[in-house]
Amino acid sequence: MITAEQITAVILAGGRGSRMGGQDKGLVPLDGKPMIEHVISALAPQAGKLIINANRNLEEYAAFGFPVISDELEGYQGPLAGILSTLNQVSTPYLLCAPCDVPGLPEDLGLRLATALQQQQGELAVVHDGKKLQPAFALIPVELRDDLQAYLQRGERKLRSWCRAHRLALADYSDQPERFTNINDSGELQRYSNA
Repeated sequence: MITAEQITAVILAGGRGSRMGGQDKGLVPLDGKPMIEHVISALAPQAGKLIINANRNLEEYAAFGFPVISDELEGYQGPLAGILSTLNQVSTPYLLCAPCDVPGLPEDLGLRLATALQQQQGELAVVHDGKKLQPAFALIPVELRDDLQAYLQRGERKLRSWCRAHRLALADYSDQPERFTNINDSGELQRYSNA
């Protein structure tokens, strides 16, 4: 059984926030606190360590009390760049990934992903919400670091494609797909706040 102590969690907050008018999504207020704080509250108890991947406002992110790692690849190369940078730093055998803009994150994410990984004997585990794959929510063995680095060196950037190139274990969240609603723009932020 994979335990929380064997997992480092990373919150992916390294994007441009272009659909949010260039705002740093993790720091956008939601219900009186930055959006990333909602994610930290749900994710921190699920892992032995927590890291924030960010490429700007580093001091603001560091104020949450967790290590902050920036992408080693320049130019906002997408979530895989943040995942690789984090894989290069962790000492645990597994990395649990979640984006900063999903404030309803389930409190059993790590458990369901770890259970799926072991029961289905996948190379990595990702969430399936009953309708589609949610590859930004993943449990990745650190041993895939070199594979991911080679993928990025070939100029590839698509998270879904990299995941699908491996034997996937699927954590079934068809019972609560709304937990993976991400907030991409001010309209979605308003709708989520009013829900």
